[in-house]
Amino acid sequence: MDRAEFEQLFAERMVPLRRTAYLLCGDWHRAEDLVQTTFARMYAARTRVRDPGAAEAYLRRTLLHAHLDNSRRRWRGEVATDVLPETATAGSDGQTDDRLPLAAGLARVPPRQRACLVLRYFDDCSVEETARALGCSEGTVKSNTARGLVALRTALGSAFLEPAAATTREDLT
Repeated sequence: MDRAEFEQLFAERMVPLRRTAYLLCGDWHRAEDLVQTTFARMYAARTRVRDPGAAEAYLRRTLLHAHLDNSRRRWRGEVATDVLPETATAGSDGQTDDRLPLAAGLARVPPRQRACLVLRYFDDCSVEETARALGCSEGTVKSNTARGLVALRTALGSAFLEPAAATTREDLT
């Protein structure tokens, strides 16, 4: 992979990778740091990447490893303050944004389970792709995904996860 191909890969994958990183860590600043680390490692290894199709898988796996390495560290740079940050407000359409509770719920899910949930349901990866990215077996992905869903449901509570109202044929006409 030459420099021009790397620049194109960066332009195409930076924003989606940052969103994935945010879902993994729950903080935009840490997400940007994770993406920066990921692309720095990719740039260093770009001469060894022969298949351009493998670059995205390499990025995803590198991002996950950077996140898991970062989550194992005891101190994460958080500082207690006397003043709480402002609370969420209603969106421009007048409704509260559902992403905030979801991000807060994901923050309560253990890192490996969160990685499985993000890859499976946000990045739409298969069980095989997720297992390859995490370097584990498909059974581990399935069990981590199931446990992660239980943990997410517990964190969010039943009010957020109520099933949508059933739509009948009469409602559509």
